[in-house]
Amino acid sequence: EVRLVESGGGLVQPGGSLRLSCAASGFTFSSYAMTWVRQAPGKGLEWVSSIINGGGTTRYVDSVKGRFTISRDNAKNTLYLQMNSLKSEDTAVYYCAASNVLGVPLRIQEYDYWGQGTQVTVSS
Repeated sequence: EVRLVESGGGLVQPGGSLRLSCAASGFTFSSYAMTWVRQAPGKGLEWVSSIINGGGTTRYVDSVKGRFTISRDNAKNTLYLQMNSLKSEDTAVYYCAASNVLGVPLRIQEYDYWGQGTQVTVSS
């Protein structure tokens, strides 16, 4: 059974930091590109960042460049998202997802397996 389980969300003040984790099981994690996608209240899904299966190539949406860092540990089957300098507009449910498309897929539709999400709330 494929499972992606996100953790690390919570309430943080503007300017603060959080580190999200996504534990994967049931598939060959090191063969899959991974992504973080978020959904703000009342809005659609927004692609945030992706990383190639080997970890050497990453991509970010402009709004998080320089603040967020995606990484992965293939030995631990875990994906991470380090989020610094958080803003109120980063408030959303954050999902991780996996794709067996080669390279760094940027389209949400290219991702096959999804986690249940973790809530991130940035507020004073």
